[in-house]
Formats: sequence, C-alpha cells, structure tokens
Amino acid sequence: QVQLVESGGGLVQAGGSLRLSCAVSGPTFTFSRYGLGWFRQAPGKEREFIAAIKWSDRSFDYADSVKGRFTISGDTAKSTLYLQMNSLKVEDTAVYYCAATGSYPRQLPKSNLGYGYWGQGTQVTVSS
Repeated sequence: QVQLVESGGGLVQAGGSLRLSCAVSGPTFTFSRYGLGWFRQAPGKEREFIAAIKWSDRSFDYADSVKGRFTISGDTAKSTLYLQMNSLKVEDTAVYYCAATGSYPRQLPKSNLGYGYWGQGTQVTVSS
C-alpha cells in the first residue's frame, strides 16, 4: 500500500512559479520500487498526464505542454515527490494529483489507468 498527500497549491499570477509537494508513505514504499507521476484535472475535462519519474533508472517523462517549464524530482530522505512549476499559464489551472504505479513498472505509463495509488489533489489557480 502507498499513501500520497499533495500540498503547495495556491493562487499565482501568470508567469509566476509554484512548487508542489507529495509526501509518500507505506510499509513497502521506496523510491526505487514504484513509478511516480503528476496529473492534473480541470472541471469537465479528462485527467491529464503531466510528468513521471522511475527512480531506479532515473527515467523521466513530460507532457509536451509542460516541457521546459515543469520539473519533477524527489527527496528520498524526506520521502517527498516534487513538481516545480515555472512560467505558469492560465491554462495550467487545475487540481493537481500525485500518483504511484504498482511495484517495479517496466515502463512509465502516461495514462491514469497505469497508476493504482492517488493523492487527494491540490488546487492550482493561475490568474491573468
């Protein structure tokens, strides 16, 4: 079992920055065992893949919409996943979720169907 709790969301002007945090815990959790990802969902829209990391081989993936602006990282000592968001746009407004795959994924999935554990989400609102 894996538990995830997001924090760090809020209101920011376009062009600004935010760093989201995801505290991860569980009796079997280690960064090397699971793939970890960030998704977002706006009202009335599908949940959208943002970024993912497979710590065991330092594999990363990003959605085209956030490449060059967002960075996914982790701190193993704090058992925390991060999403650094720079150059924010109004269209980045959404609820942001962190998620974990099952154990030892072969690849990093980009679909929400590839993740079995989810946090409750944190709201990010970008104003013009």
